[in-house]
Amino acid sequence: MEQIAPRTVKAPKLNGVIPGVYLIGAGPGAADLITVRGSRILAQADIVFYDALIDLSMLDWCSSTKLVQVGKRCGSHSSSQHFINKQLVDAAAKYSVVVRLKGGDPMIFGRAQEEIDALEKANVRYEIVPGITTALAASAELKQPPTTRELSRTLTLTTLPSRCAHEDHKTAIYYMARDQLSEVATTLIAQGYTLDTPVCLMESVSLPTQRSFGCTLDELRFGDVQHHFLDKQPVVVMVGEVYRKKLHTLIPLIESQNHFNALQAAS
Repeated sequence: MEQIAPRTVKAPKLNGVIPGVYLIGAGPGAADLITVRGSRILAQADIVFYDALIDLSMLDWCSSTKLVQVGKRCGSHSSSQHFINKQLVDAAAKYSVVVRLKGGDPMIFGRAQEEIDALEKANVRYEIVPGITTALAASAELKQPPTTRELSRTLTLTTLPSRCAHEDHKTAIYYMARDQLSEVATTLIAQGYTLDTPVCLMESVSLPTQRSFGCTLDELRFGDVQHHFLDKQPVVVMVGEVYRKKLHTLIPLIESQNHFNALQAAS
């Protein structure tokens, strides 16, 4: 894969970046695999906390920016996560645009949850800018999709089991499942997921028409939910205990408990 250093082309400016903290995915390594949005916000950052694994030429996009290296390279010294959390919160009180630049994607084994919790506790506005995670970049380099219709419809991203200090509550994310929602729920329950396992359904992800709904597997199993979605728009189904607190912030998928009870009784 050819790597193009950003020194030759200045990242375009993004007018009107809203003040706050931005968790930006830098991608798997090559500087030009960062998203356009990520590079634009990076170019307007007042302070950047960056991982050791990023391509340092990305920092050439930052003009008059304070740069803070926070490590996170396996086997080498790095800042503790607690200290990084505190740095982000403190920086948000001093700077307009704060960037936390992470290798890969912030939401895939990037310890984003700890930083999100710290920012929310401090009532700091934040935004997450996704990046290309290493598993997908490696698949592109091999020119071999990890999922195919003929051989594999399931993709699991995991770390060493010994690193998990508690029971592993599995997370499942389904693409193109809007017409099989009941089947998805029934299958997962049969596999051992509890009836009250949280489910988030997101329609038209990242587009202006994006909408998000929340429910449990049991509600998804019995609910007639097709009318909730816009015609022909893609829906991603996200299932797992990690989404528990999100149920309180999303539109309930089954808005009428009486309607849900009638559907359940009829089944």
